[in-house]
Amino acid sequence: MQKILLTLKQALRSSFLVIGLIIFISLSCSFIFVQQPSYATTLEELKLIPPEYKPNSEEKINRANEFDPGVGIQEEDRQKAYEQAIKDSKNLNTIEKTYERNLKAEQKQNPPETFGEKAKEVIEKVTGK
Repeated sequence: MQKILLTLKQALRSSFLVIGLIIFISLSCSFIFVQQPSYATTLEELKLIPPEYKPNSEEKINRANEFDPGVGIQEEDRQKAYEQAIKDSKNLNTIEKTYERNLKAEQKQNPPETFGEKAKEVIEKVTGK
């Protein structure tokens, strides 16, 4: 009789242990898949800026200059390019001129390779230097 009670007691302990482990694993797995929200601003910042506030281009440039002068210059250049594109799109004759101006600017930034440079690259690839 004692043997039966001991085996029953041992089986009961092992079953409680197994059930406890299953519960622990299922709870821990449920927390893995929950993603916490991440927001770019804090609640205090959201309260400071009203939702109907729409800054104009000058305000954007000024704000960009506050953070970094280089960013402000980029914003100014982007705004000038945008205004120039609006002017150019109004007249069909200026579209061709705009294309030529953009093509020249692109060629200044990325000059085409000469035949000598291409030949030099091919020779380097062939010789393995």
